[in-house]
Amino acid sequence: MLSPIDALREQITARLTTFDRRQVPPAGGVRRAAVTVCVLEDDERSPYVIVIRRAARGRNPGQWALPGGRLDEGERPVEAALRELAEETGVTGVEVAGLLDDFVTDSGFVITPVVAFGGRQEPVPDAREVASVHPVPLDRFLEPGVPRWQGGLLQMPLGPSIVIHAPTGAILWQFAEVALRGREQRVFDVRQPHWTRT
Repeated sequence: MLSPIDALREQITARLTTFDRRQVPPAGGVRRAAVTVCVLEDDERSPYVIVIRRAARGRNPGQWALPGGRLDEGERPVEAALRELAEETGVTGVEVAGLLDDFVTDSGFVITPVVAFGGRQEPVPDAREVASVHPVPLDRFLEPGVPRWQGGLLQMPLGPSIVIHAPTGAILWQFAEVALRGREQRVFDVRQPHWTRT
C-alpha cells in the first residue's frame, strides 16, 4: 500500500502526464528561464512547496519567487530548473513529476515551470541570491480565498506575510488547479503588476 505522499506523487504525475501543456517553441532571440515547484515533506511527512524571497540586491530584489533562473547556453528547461533549485536552496536528487504551461512574462522571458518531489530535505538559502526560504503546505493552495483578485490582478495569499503575484502567482495557481485539483486551468492571460516586470 502506498504512503499518502507516494500516492500524492503518483496522482500529480498522472495529472501532469495527461495535461496538454502549452509550450513556446524554441526560437532565436527568445530569453528562457525555468523554475521548480518543489514539493518537500516535513518530519510528519506532510507535503509543502518551497517559495523563496529574493535577496535585497540583484534581479527582482525582495520579490517572492520559485527557485529558478535563466537557462545557460545549450541547457534544457528541466536541467536549468533543477540546477537553479540546487544552487538557490541546496535541494538535490528530486524526482520530476511533469511540467506546466510555459509563461511568457511582460519583460519577454519564457518561463518553464517544472514540478518535482524532493522527499525530506532541509532547504538552505544561498545568501547571494535568496533572502529566505518558506514552506507553504499544500492544503494552503486549496483554501477559500486562494487565489483572490485585487484591481484585476491575481494574488496568491499563501501565508500571513506571503502574497504572491504573477508571474510566480500565476504558475502556482495553475499548479493548484491542474496538479492538486485535477482541473484544466490556463494562466497565459494573467496580468502582471508593473513592479514585477524587471
